[in-house]
Amino acid sequence: MAEEGFKLGEPALVCRWRLAGRHVPMLNRHMRALSQRTVAGEPLSVNMLSWVKQHIEWSLAEDASAEADGVLMLVIDEAGQAVMSTGAYEPLADATFDALMARASAARTEADRTGVAPEVLCSVAEGSLVVGVSPDERVCAAVSLIEQLAETRGCRVERDPALQYRIVAGLDDAAAVLVSDEHGVVPATDRTGTPKDVAEVSFMVSAFEKLRDSAR
Repeated sequence: MAEEGFKLGEPALVCRWRLAGRHVPMLNRHMRALSQRTVAGEPLSVNMLSWVKQHIEWSLAEDASAEADGVLMLVIDEAGQAVMSTGAYEPLADATFDALMARASAARTEADRTGVAPEVLCSVAEGSLVVGVSPDERVCAAVSLIEQLAETRGCRVERDPALQYRIVAGLDDAAAVLVSDEHGVVPATDRTGTPKDVAEVSFMVSAFEKLRDSAR
């Protein structure tokens, strides 16, 4: 945690969470996922987790200088020091499948270091949601919510760490989406699937929008 006059070292973990009215939707899910992340191979301390939650619930909500509907950035260095800041939200400029796959691949690299990927590629087809992670993998807040929403709607939820390779190889022609703590559900503009798939993806997108609206 940051002390006055401290200097942040090399960032070991960077979390980017959407804001709504200077609040963090899905805060409990974010905190659960944060508790499952590691820095330099070690879990975050109870004091660190408490500091993050208290700062968001008390300081951030009353900070008039914070970006009300922007992005909260939590940066923790290898020594366990942390800072928080807010910035403007910028939608993805490129939502083609290749661009979303590149982001999911970068997130996978992050997960190899910290234990949780902040963005995951998924596919939606004929009442099924396939999440591109291993069956026993710990997931970020956005993915945990989208899996729960799909199950509530009676969709079959599967996990497949080879999903993006199946899509590239033409073995999966379903609608592709990126599920992200920062961006919510982002549909691939060039892999929309059937009209039924489009409707299901639209529901997922709107679910995140309603969640943000209710937090304002």
